[in-house]
Amino acid sequence: MTVSDPEEPAGRARLTLASAQAPSDEALCQAFLDGDEAAFATLVERHRKLVFSLVRRFAPRPEDAADLAQQAFLRALESSKRVFGRWNWSSPTPFRSWLVRIALNLAKNHARQGNRWRPAVLTEVENAAVDPHESAQEALERAEQARQVQAAVLALPRRQREVLTLRVDAGLPFKDIAETLGITENNAKVQFHHAVKRLRAEVAGAPEENRE
Repeated sequence: MTVSDPEEPAGRARLTLASAQAPSDEALCQAFLDGDEAAFATLVERHRKLVFSLVRRFAPRPEDAADLAQQAFLRALESSKRVFGRWNWSSPTPFRSWLVRIALNLAKNHARQGNRWRPAVLTEVENAAVDPHESAQEALERAEQARQVQAAVLALPRRQREVLTLRVDAGLPFKDIAETLGITENNAKVQFHHAVKRLRAEVAGAPEENRE
């Protein structure tokens, strides 16, 4: 419970309490630099879902994605004090974008090494059939549709695939995507538009006129 100055506006008191309950990434990074090891664990927990969603697009199985996510956080931990020491603490820290870049680079390397999405096998179809009333034929059709989408994503040009992954899987706004990839926000939007257009054409089996 936070005790506030009776002269302090109620809104300010609520803000102080909220800040105490949920410290910013900046505050956690500073706390870690000051020796609070638990602060980094809080950062990991806060961004765990984001990182997993990002690398999952490049990994054939959930356990592969979990391993990539763990590697991303380990790399972040190894270089954190050196990197944090260079940041300008007078403005919001780029922790989220920095972490996304680490995860994206690991995921891309993983994909280049040949560990890509595989066609669905029967055991995967069985695991995917969460509806007990779904027939085997329906499960196979759904798995095949998912395989087609995955294959179409892998066939995208590198930049389109990166933008699509950051937008759809990581849920990043175009501004953050642009910062992460070192492109303009407008270019990120254009790349996303072309990626979605191409995916729709590929999955529908229609010819794609604009293959960039």
